[in-house]
Amino acid sequence: MTTPLLLSIDQGTTSSRAMLFEKNSSTFAVAQREFTQFYPQSGWVEHDPEEIWKTTLTVCQEALATARAANRKVATIGITNQRETTLIWDRHTGKPIYNAIVWQDRRTAERCRDLQQQGHSDKVASKTGLLLDPYFSGTKIAWILDNVEGARARADKGELAFGTIDSFLMWRLTNGRVHATDATNAGRTLLFNIHTNSWDDELCALLDVPRSLLPEVHDSAANFCTTDKSVLGEELPVAGVAGDQHAASIGQVCFQPGMVKSTYGTGCFMMLNTGTEAIPSTHRLLTTIAYRLDGVTTYAIEGSIFVAGAAVQWLRDGLGIIQSAEETQSMAMSLEDNQGVYLVPAFTGLGAPHWDAEARGALFGLTRDSGPAVVTRAALEAVCYQTMDLLNAMRKDGASINTVRVDGGMVKNDWLTQYLANVLDIAIERPRQTETTALGAAYLAGLQTGMYGSLDELTANWQQEHEFTPTMDDELRKRVTAGWADAVRRTRSNY
Repeated sequence: MTTPLLLSIDQGTTSSRAMLFEKNSSTFAVAQREFTQFYPQSGWVEHDPEEIWKTTLTVCQEALATARAANRKVATIGITNQRETTLIWDRHTGKPIYNAIVWQDRRTAERCRDLQQQGHSDKVASKTGLLLDPYFSGTKIAWILDNVEGARARADKGELAFGTIDSFLMWRLTNGRVHATDATNAGRTLLFNIHTNSWDDELCALLDVPRSLLPEVHDSAANFCTTDKSVLGEELPVAGVAGDQHAASIGQVCFQPGMVKSTYGTGCFMMLNTGTEAIPSTHRLLTTIAYRLDGVTTYAIEGSIFVAGAAVQWLRDGLGIIQSAEETQSMAMSLEDNQGVYLVPAFTGLGAPHWDAEARGALFGLTRDSGPAVVTRAALEAVCYQTMDLLNAMRKDGASINTVRVDGGMVKNDWLTQYLANVLDIAIERPRQTETTALGAAYLAGLQTGMYGSLDELTANWQQEHEFTPTMDDELRKRVTAGWADAVRRTRSNY
């Protein structure tokens, strides 16, 4: 009898995807749709929730149709999502009261500064592992309540619901029967105590967010809900949920303390497993829940970069100097060096370890000879340099890191992955299955429904496709990284 397939809903920052996986982690089918990015003001980023739902529903229907055509059964659904992106909707109608405010959005920077100046940073960090930054959901929720007419009064009456994208999708998949999330997503809101694993009344009061808005929090592998037959044409259990970076860590089977993965999608996120101990960072990284299984929480230290693949999208859509991301490899390879050109892609501020919400993107070192290839190479190099900043901060926090497992669409670019090994001066491991974010959500659902018996079974699935080792001369590495450090210094808002 044919083994059932696992359906993963990967709702990302620029597209919605549905992927069907075999039990051995190979891909059976993929359906994907991009959706619109809205930039109402400088530093603001929004999505249309209905477009997110429509694209998600479409790709799920396409994937399920492919399975049915092949006479293959789908056993369960896992969901992974762009974290921190904030939605509030009407509990009766399911209709959002405002656009989704995206994780990249910086509109609450002033509110975060006020909270910092009032002395709340240490309290927030001790409970959540996070910094007071617009990146996270809490101040976004308050902004919607304060800026949509009547919203706060309706929230106080219990008429509204908050959710990250996973919660919104489960609400829609069940026709409003279920309002839930998992611990990894809850842990990125500034409202969830990652040590007690519960919503925190003191934090809710501090950020002025009513408890009545918040979803029920489950383990990352749990019986979240069953889809309504009217939505997908069949009832399927949703049994795994995790924020995108946590799902990628699971897909990379980083289950042992000390293991590191770095994911290259819209942004770049490096996560170091620290086991059952929540280790506070002293170098402006985040302490976060890696995953929670069977009531046991595994923690991680994470570094967050806001712009990675988004810089390539900017080359395509903003500047028009490439037609597709695939062109970037040959363009970078056409140059012997970067010609002294550096791009600091602080389009929505700088993330870790700088956390400068007011910084904005800049290009340095341009000459009359600087053409599309130079700018393209600078965009790829910037991803590597930003990763170096994260790795250095983790090492200063005491981590001993000799290899990094990478994933995401960008690492299919051999030039970029080799340059990453050169700049980091360590081995970079690329797996055969690079879509580890979607895979991690599928793994969680498979664990909950019994398709997999243990984490060891998942570990046995992982296969290396290629290892990249450093080839750069030490003096050259020092020179190019010094150039990057100078460019970042000049980009900072306090320069």
